[in-house]
Amino acid sequence: MEKKLHQFSKAFLPCGIFSLAIIVFGIVGLVTRGINFGIDFKPGLIEEIRIAPAAAELTYNGTAKVTVDAYKTGVDFVISGTGAENETKSYSFAEYATVKDLVNAINVNGVKAVLKTDGSEESYKIFLNSAVTTVLSKNPLYLYAGNEDVSVDSVREALASLEGISVKALGKDGFQIRMAASEDETNQNLQNSVTDTLASEFGAEKIAIIKTDFIGSNFSKTLARKSVVLLLVTVLLIWVYAAFRFHWDFALGAIIALLHDAMIMFTFIVWTRMEFTTTVLAAVLTIVGYSINDTVVILDRVRSNLRLKKVDSFNELLDRSLSDTLGRSIITTVTTMFAVISLYVFTTGSIKDFALALLVGLVSGCYSSLFISSGFISLFRKNWKQEYGIHHSLKNDVGVLQMDAGVTV
Repeated sequence: MEKKLHQFSKAFLPCGIFSLAIIVFGIVGLVTRGINFGIDFKPGLIEEIRIAPAAAELTYNGTAKVTVDAYKTGVDFVISGTGAENETKSYSFAEYATVKDLVNAINVNGVKAVLKTDGSEESYKIFLNSAVTTVLSKNPLYLYAGNEDVSVDSVREALASLEGISVKALGKDGFQIRMAASEDETNQNLQNSVTDTLASEFGAEKIAIIKTDFIGSNFSKTLARKSVVLLLVTVLLIWVYAAFRFHWDFALGAIIALLHDAMIMFTFIVWTRMEFTTTVLAAVLTIVGYSINDTVVILDRVRSNLRLKKVDSFNELLDRSLSDTLGRSIITTVTTMFAVISLYVFTTGSIKDFALALLVGLVSGCYSSLFISSGFISLFRKNWKQEYGIHHSLKNDVGVLQMDAGVTV
């Protein structure tokens, strides 16, 4: 039984004009307002921190220079300078299983090691604060082990007074903090503002900075350029695939639909002032891949109907093919939207933006596959004429299939 024929071709021109108006609106917004780049594309600070009680403290009263290095396998005390022979004393975690065992074993002249907890923590979990010097003095150097039970939401609330900041949990290894910098801010100022804010909330002795990186303006601009190149290369590769599988005009129609979807998403991003981060970029690339899948299904049906259907015009062929695949297009889009809506409702932060961008892209992708891609293919083949040659009739359980050996594809 043949499906109901919908006159999609009548909407090709109105839809093309409507889409063009939205894209022009987006370009105007891009020129006048620009993209609200997130901290992924801005210069700033990336810092990994852990919040943990100090397990032990080390002090030194002497004339030599004593430096502490903590590794995955143990702790070294490097002794040099005046009043001491140059030597290194190593304490292996395999030999001293707990912090208490390690502290009791430390035997360096002038070094005093004091437990701050009961010392039951496993010694291999020991780490240092990279933001402070590891040269021992009368001021205590803290050894940390493990983590305090602090949620990522608590850290976000503590840093809420700072602008342009993002916090991500790193499992049991603490938190990653990203903070955008203004032109007159330095790395040290950013780091101090984060450390001081956390110290006032959780206590200075509990804040340990594991790693600090500063993204310069040149790097952030390079990342933005690479993101544009990534999108263009993705579209180019899809065009190569579509051109190999279908005719060149089919491939071009598919690429126009992909570019249409990307520009519609950017129009939405520009005018809603959504923060453009690498997560939102991932949503754009996801839609590019999703949209081509829907378009390929439709083009495959068009190619099949070119051989199987006798029609008076190419628009009629497109109408038949789109009618055949309409149910599939709607069902796959709607079922995917259910999952994306759940992400949008039940998440926060960058994942919520990711889900919202996906929702816009899903609607645009379904729409462009039906009207934009097909509309351009119709334009390319406006003078198309079907050629008829020798026909063969094959009877099967479904009915009669007429095959045209002389059809031009």
